[in-house]
Amino acid sequence: MGLAVTEADLPDLYCPLESAINRRVREVELGAARWIRDSGMCASGDETAWVLATHSGDFFGRFAPTADEDRLLATSLWVYWGFAFDDARCDNGPLSTRPAQFNALAGRVQRAAEAPSADDNGERFVRPLQNIVGLFRSFGTPTQVRRFLHAHRAWLSGVAWQIGNQARGHMPGLDDYLAMRLLSCGGEPTFAMLELATGAEVADGELHRPAVRALTEMAIMVAGLDNDRHSLRKELSHGHTDQNIYSVLMHHRQMSLQEAVEEATRIRDRILVRFLELHDRVRPGAGAALGGYLQGLRHGIRGNAEWGLRVPRYLSLGRLPDPAEDAPLTWAQAPSDSSARPLPGAPSLAWWWDRDLA
Repeated sequence: MGLAVTEADLPDLYCPLESAINRRVREVELGAARWIRDSGMCASGDETAWVLATHSGDFFGRFAPTADEDRLLATSLWVYWGFAFDDARCDNGPLSTRPAQFNALAGRVQRAAEAPSADDNGERFVRPLQNIVGLFRSFGTPTQVRRFLHAHRAWLSGVAWQIGNQARGHMPGLDDYLAMRLLSCGGEPTFAMLELATGAEVADGELHRPAVRALTEMAIMVAGLDNDRHSLRKELSHGHTDQNIYSVLMHHRQMSLQEAVEEATRIRDRILVRFLELHDRVRPGAGAALGGYLQGLRHGIRGNAEWGLRVPRYLSLGRLPDPAEDAPLTWAQAPSDSSARPLPGAPSLAWWWDRDLA
């Protein structure tokens, strides 16, 4: 089911959004490194090195450039934890083709996040997660914490969907893949942490407006597709290409890898163009809390792109990660697809283009 080719020409990303990064990122990454080494969640020195090489403080510092150091550290710790859990228990670990066992683990992990009294039952990722959520409870409102926990459950459900496909050798079609990726990429809990990082709480009536929900989902999708792009070279080199946007297009549309890269870029750019258009209609009427959240979506799209183009997690191909790169980035000057029509073949996303969204 994996890709049978090894190279593709990846075009520059189109991303006309402002760049920003929190000035306390260096201190946050140092604090996170100490926490990770003390947490017990990594089983080896190599595993620790790869978790640190995610530079998750840099990652989330781009989502929340105005966050206080303590809040940025706590939210960045969840990103580090999420990458570690993903590597060891989801993508390539022993449960990556065993959906029944993974679902049982996911249920226990989720309940442990919700209930600080839950036992770890020998699972090394539980206590660190409970520690992180405990930090959230110490400074976040009950609503903010509950929103994060609901988003966390959504992420685990998407990973379960992905593992179920992998276990039965099933390549999802485009619509199913995009619906799954919306959950499995981890964007739900990542963007839910914007409120925890900044302290601003968006009122339910604003956050759950259809237009705001569409903007959130589009931001998640653009970031998820960008991460498919960021990880492509490494996945090809390691033979881990069972489910990504390129393998889906190659399998169901009989495309070459290069053709799939070009089509995936068009899909991603059409979604981003719609995000920008809808954002500019919603933002003028937003209050302070919602306006800050919408700005966080913008920061997240741009920050994820900048981080992913430089981070050793995706660029290093050896046994241990290379140092982070700081090379200048080049960007596409125009979208590859600026159509204002819904994506063909993706009915579960078509509502993002509804004309009456507001």
